[in-house]
Amino acid sequence: MDGFELTQPRFKEYVLPNAPLEKLAEGFGWAEGPVFFGDRNELLFSDLPNNRVMRWTDAGGLSVYRASSDFENGHARDRQGRLLSCSHRGRRIHRTELDGSITSLVERYQGRRLNSPNDIVCKSDGTIWFSDPPYGIQTDYEGGKQESELPAALYRFDPRDGSLRVVADDFQGPNGLCFSPDERKLYVVETGLQFATDPLQNIRVFDVAEDGRLSGGNVFCTIAPGNADGIRCDEQGNLWSSAGDGVHCIDPAGELVGKILVPSPVANLAFGGRNNSRLFLCASHALYAIYTNVRGARLL
Repeated sequence: MDGFELTQPRFKEYVLPNAPLEKLAEGFGWAEGPVFFGDRNELLFSDLPNNRVMRWTDAGGLSVYRASSDFENGHARDRQGRLLSCSHRGRRIHRTELDGSITSLVERYQGRRLNSPNDIVCKSDGTIWFSDPPYGIQTDYEGGKQESELPAALYRFDPRDGSLRVVADDFQGPNGLCFSPDERKLYVVETGLQFATDPLQNIRVFDVAEDGRLSGGNVFCTIAPGNADGIRCDEQGNLWSSAGDGVHCIDPAGELVGKILVPSPVANLAFGGRNNSRLFLCASHALYAIYTNVRGARLL
């Protein structure tokens, strides 16, 4: 099958040979943080080094959603349909209200500034989970050099009472994250120290208790070539991960099922489109999409 690599025969059930990879747009500094708005039939994603958020639709193509975005990276949508964003330069999580105004949600933990929130997901109970590595404040390319005040960590924020707590802090560089379809597991990407010769890089999996506490945290799998960054689950519980050669599909046991091959390294991805079965790929300087025969997991 051209454009695919089958590790297990059942990968044929997940992909469509007559639906090839499409390049939708290009010319970005580094594309990241895709999120699909089904009610508006549009994809938003970050052009991180160029400090802007882009919009793409089938009908209108590419446009700028927000210029001077405070170097936003990861995005998600909350239970009320509002955009949640990770700001590198602002070192915060903020929310775009339905009227377009912006509300800062989280900037500090125990009085100290966050590093540079990277990726974000909203659980069905309304809690907001995000990773906070120092990547965005270590270079001028993705936000601007600043001093780190906190160790890298994974956080859970509850907008109902304003509580913020560290749910895991044994990371060198926590990055992409997503819940399993039943939200009983949380997958978190470890991308390690940014300038290390041999950084620690893998995907870990945690068990999620009803009160939001995590346990476990064992290595789920390791992505090669390249490394994992953004991740998403489908309805069947398979994990789809960015990689140096495209997108890898990993089953719930941590075994590679197959690959979608992409000309450039993929940084992040999101399901969307008709029936939530179109996979949008932020691949270096370009945006791609491909129709699959699986549907992305929806929140409960």
